[in-house]
Amino acid sequence: MRFIRQVFLFFTQLFIVSTVVAQLQLPLDTSFKQAVLNNTRTMEGIPGSKYWQNKADYKLKINFEPNTRLLEGTVEIVYKNNSPDTLHEIWFKLYPNIYKKGVPRKSKIAKKDLGDGVYIKRAEVDGEHQRLNDLVIDGTNMRIAIEGLMPGKEKTFKITYQYVLNEGSHLRTGKVDDGSFFIAYFFPRIAVYDDIDGWNRYAYTGEEEFYNDFCDFKAEIKVPRNYTVWATGDLTNKKKVFKGYVNDLIDEAEKSDTIVDIISEKAIKSHGVVKEKSNVFKFEAKNVVDFAFALSDHYVWKSTSLIVDSLTGRRTRVDAVFNPKHKDYYEVIDFAQKTVEGMSFKFPSWPFPYNHMTVFDGLDQMEYPMMANDNPTKTREDGITLTSHEIFHTMFPFYMGTNETKYGWMDEGWATIGEWKLSAFIDSTYIDDYGVKPTAQTSGFEDDTPIMTLTTALTGAGKFTNSYPKPALGYLFVEEFLGEELFKTALHHYIKSWNGKHPQPLDFFNCINYASGKDLNWFWKKWFFEDGITDMGIISVDEIDKHSYSIKVKNKSNKPLPVHLAVYFKDGTVKNIKQSIVVWEKGESEINIPFSSEKQIKKVVLGGTYIPDQYEKDNLFILN
Repeated sequence: MRFIRQVFLFFTQLFIVSTVVAQLQLPLDTSFKQAVLNNTRTMEGIPGSKYWQNKADYKLKINFEPNTRLLEGTVEIVYKNNSPDTLHEIWFKLYPNIYKKGVPRKSKIAKKDLGDGVYIKRAEVDGEHQRLNDLVIDGTNMRIAIEGLMPGKEKTFKITYQYVLNEGSHLRTGKVDDGSFFIAYFFPRIAVYDDIDGWNRYAYTGEEEFYNDFCDFKAEIKVPRNYTVWATGDLTNKKKVFKGYVNDLIDEAEKSDTIVDIISEKAIKSHGVVKEKSNVFKFEAKNVVDFAFALSDHYVWKSTSLIVDSLTGRRTRVDAVFNPKHKDYYEVIDFAQKTVEGMSFKFPSWPFPYNHMTVFDGLDQMEYPMMANDNPTKTREDGITLTSHEIFHTMFPFYMGTNETKYGWMDEGWATIGEWKLSAFIDSTYIDDYGVKPTAQTSGFEDDTPIMTLTTALTGAGKFTNSYPKPALGYLFVEEFLGEELFKTALHHYIKSWNGKHPQPLDFFNCINYASGKDLNWFWKKWFFEDGITDMGIISVDEIDKHSYSIKVKNKSNKPLPVHLAVYFKDGTVKNIKQSIVVWEKGESEINIPFSSEKQIKKVVLGGTYIPDQYEKDNLFILN
């Protein structure tokens, strides 16, 4: 009877899921459907009653020698299996092996940076030494076979290793200059095992980004004298490593809205910052997906803080750490402070979730929890957009643990719309239209695949447009349709439901539908799952009767775009008419937009800053 009942329940659930799927009309892959049947996910977009994710907590002991760039480390990992499965193998990520000779990669590496990769000196499982020949290392992946790790149980892994940090070929990490380094992805870590794919076995190729579990980190980083270390997490032994006045300045910055020079050029020249000949900097970070650090013996450190939660009065410290020769960086502290303020109170209007945010003068444009590796910029506008974009990643993917490797648009799209909005908050005279024109110019071409194309499969222009502007435009169009307040309500529901977890694309779509009370699947399907050009045009402007007009607009693709019209009158005035994407909900290819005016019309112009249009010549209609 028990078996028969289970079979009956299984087919009943399958029928329910199939019925809901039919109503949703969004493609649903087998793994997500199974997750719904397993009650780990729901069709309402919230985690199911049996949702789980594994946890790996790290203790890192690192010794870095700047002169040789040798990084020696020991990582101890307590891994808890919260899944319902018994695990007989554990997969690790060895990201520094992207610089190992013979490893497949998409990014170019200079010959001088190719080396032996990560050298494992010793590996232990629950205190038992493992034969190194039994470790299966394949590029940036490593597998360790184990006796079954039962559900709810833990195992402890301890790995001692070393590698030489890259000097050039800076892929998000490496030497910046003589005396400055940004070091990320520097330790063996356990890959994600989730309810959708099982083990994340995607190799790191240098292009796609990352997917990690939420973990706790304790790190000890030893560096020579005169070096300061900045990192993910809180520095727990600042009185041990810094001279007294430096600690006083840190304390001042953490309580003040004004900018404090914690490390000045004068202090650097006098070697008056750190205490000992060599120092061990200790950091702790809880519930984060990654850990990175940077060090320098000649960078200045500007710092300030601000209230990010008006209910609790909680503050976040914001840092800019840079080479004083880079004059453009002197404003980065202002851009960073404004970005954190804008995120907390403007968009997404969610209290900045961490105690500090450090922007480090590096050689890339890359984000990490509480850290950014940002190159100097040629223009003030570039400095604003780069700073706001990378800090916005704090929310996506670091607060919301999305799978960047498969779905880069789930974090880059949000960072792009965040950049658009926060750039205007930092400087109201600047309009950031990053990526809109490339979206229009490449739409409908070979590389313009659906946004839902796996990031690992993107080619050409689609690597950029599919991850950055196209999803950002989709979010922006939905916001215009729902209105700012309802959109914010729906977005907050998504954040509350999935922060600290691993949302999938369908979780997002379903969550916004449920929280907004709107069935947006007609838009999600066309914008995210289908391809097609983005192109509209004005067919005609007709006078229906005296003072009454109708503007006919044609959508020449299947992509729903907002219709923004500017009606210019002969007296020099302008009337703006805006229709959201809802006008295309029923599948129309042409719409008539009526309006009335006693003034004589000179011309009508179709389009807007954030509306990509491949062929703009038919966006202008001139009346006689």
